[in-house]
Amino acid sequence: MPLLPVCPAADLPPGARRIVAHGKISVGVFNVAGAYHAYRNICPHGGARVCEGPVSGTTLPSPVYEYNTGRAGCILRCPWHGWEFDLTTGEHLVDPETRLKRIPVELGAATAPCPGGASENLERFPVELADGQLFVRLPGA
Repeated sequence: MPLLPVCPAADLPPGARRIVAHGKISVGVFNVAGAYHAYRNICPHGGARVCEGPVSGTTLPSPVYEYNTGRAGCILRCPWHGWEFDLTTGEHLVDPETRLKRIPVELGAATAPCPGGASENLERFPVELADGQLFVRLPGA
């Protein structure tokens, strides 16, 4: 599995993202409250470059005519149709069965992808930290 350099870890503080590419594979790497998450930059709905969408919070369950918000900095919104995904899990907020394809993010150790997953998932890649530099481990030889 090839390692794709992302950036020095110090250049990706909490709340930041970096989009990197290797050939035809584009990957968004996010720092959500100090944890790194990497997803393939393709929305499962319409193929948009989902990792370029806004990162914000969302509306929480609220009484009628009240609009309570929360989860600031944890929600990725697709720029084409507004689908919202939880950056910590890859799940679509309305239908948890629809998610970003996910591979666990680990620092300093290579890990295998999560098993299975529907084609509606965002694809997630492991993130590794070595000598202060972040890398994404891509599938393949």
